[in-house]
Amino acid sequence: MIHTDQLGRTIELASPPARIVSLVPSITETLFSLGLGGQVVGRTRYCVHPKDKIEAVAVVGGTKKIVRERLLALQPDLVLANKEENTKDDVEWCAQNFPTWISDVVDVPSALRMIESIGELTDHFEEAERMTSEIRRSFDLLSVRSTNPSVVYLIWKDPFMAAGSDTFISKMLEVAGYRNAIADTRYPTLTIQDLVNLKPDFLFLSTEPFRFTEQHVAELQNVFVDSRVALVDGEMFSWYGSRMLKAAAYFTNALPR
Repeated sequence: MIHTDQLGRTIELASPPARIVSLVPSITETLFSLGLGGQVVGRTRYCVHPKDKIEAVAVVGGTKKIVRERLLALQPDLVLANKEENTKDDVEWCAQNFPTWISDVVDVPSALRMIESIGELTDHFEEAERMTSEIRRSFDLLSVRSTNPSVVYLIWKDPFMAAGSDTFISKMLEVAGYRNAIADTRYPTLTIQDLVNLKPDFLFLSTEPFRFTEQHVAELQNVFVDSRVALVDGEMFSWYGSRMLKAAAYFTNALPR
């Protein structure tokens, strides 16, 4: 059967894959959530969910650098990769050796299409469709705030880096009822003065990829006297896939108002 990935590439699978290597943490978690844990034979070291099952899966390196010998030894019949999270060199190598399906998730609709496409690839479309329907329902029930407060979402320190407007994180901020104060499209580097000049209502410090802590919150709150500084769960904003099932409740109950 011919399948088209989110870059418009096609791959052919003679049957549903029995040996899957996922190079994307959120997709690895999604596979388990769809009931495909038994088919997952390889992952990156950043694939840490589900915590009670993931340790049994072989590690093939990191998201930015796979150990090709390990992946070759696993002989997968499907590799799942992502345009942003994995390097072009690694993805091209995978595609030369195995059927490789590449996701390109930039917003909520493309995240839902990714889930359903993986369902089609693996003969688990009904499970995937139930998942996307539940995500849609939970997001539809979110109450959107009329104030639409501005926010800067930091992903890195030394130097400070923020999520720009053309990112999945920014789209999830919108779902949660915030307006991204960063106009840059990707992940700009900013000075403290740059951040202060933006005068955001909120400054969110993500737990990933840099692990901000409450100590960073206290330090920055002394600088941003007119903004609310808060630590937020980065997985809820950046892990597209089954993690989105928990996002609406987190946005409702855990974020500052």
